[in-house]
Amino acid sequence: MPANFQDLVALMARLRSPEGCPWDREQTYATLAPMLLEEAYEAFEAVEEARAGRPANLCEELGDLLFQIVFYAQVAAERGEFTMDDVTGQIHAKMVRRHPHVFGDVVVRDNEELLRNWEVLKAEEKRAAGKVSEEVDASLLDGVSSKAPALMEAHQLTTKAARVGFDWRDVDEIFDKLQEEVEELREAIGAARAAGQESESASESAHRRVREEVGDLLFAVTNIARHLDAEPEAALKLTNRKFRRRFRHIERGLKERGRELGRATINEMEELWQEAKSGGD
Repeated sequence: MPANFQDLVALMARLRSPEGCPWDREQTYATLAPMLLEEAYEAFEAVEEARAGRPANLCEELGDLLFQIVFYAQVAAERGEFTMDDVTGQIHAKMVRRHPHVFGDVVVRDNEELLRNWEVLKAEEKRAAGKVSEEVDASLLDGVSSKAPALMEAHQLTTKAARVGFDWRDVDEIFDKLQEEVEELREAIGAARAAGQESESASESAHRRVREEVGDLLFAVTNIARHLDAEPEAALKLTNRKFRRRFRHIERGLKERGRELGRATINEMEELWQEAKSGGD
């Protein structure tokens, strides 16, 4: 009979017991943190494989991620802080509260109203738990972690703002903004080049503006991705993998020609790059 969730919880307790695994017993919140993040990213990448018709790896990666969650809960239970039942109980209760249109008598007209209600309910929960300041500077965006990867943070920030109506009307408007940001970046680059011939402080200030304009450009692209329902982190991962494949084609091609990578011309490498593209990659 296949193992179920409670079997996994029991296995974790055994691994942490005196008769269990010395390595597992040594782990703490801090030492587990990098592994939790790594498993989350691996599950994230496996989603793309599943969308391409290869779901087996997603099943495995979700198991690895679940194991990390059970691991944390076991450490917490040993510290007398909370148990796995507390984790599942809290998320179950939270989902019931946040779906009054399913488990209550609330009626919503469309997804936009549903998402607005979701944000209101989240804010009410945080106030009730004392997680949100009642001061004037409390913000809807406080719930977005500033420690998240910047691309993911930008997507979450604009998603939250959009749910309360602060958004572009359509993607064409964002393309106009994108072009505006491109021009501002060009201006900043020109100013930086000129400042490089002046004082060091002027050069640093100009370069800081270049970084800001690059950020504005990336932010605009993130908004385009959101409007097109193309999660930007996943989209960029796809492009990164494509770049890896095409660059390997360049490396193999140069090796076959007896050319060293560092000594090949840009024209030779571009020819192989186009060859990889024309081959369907």
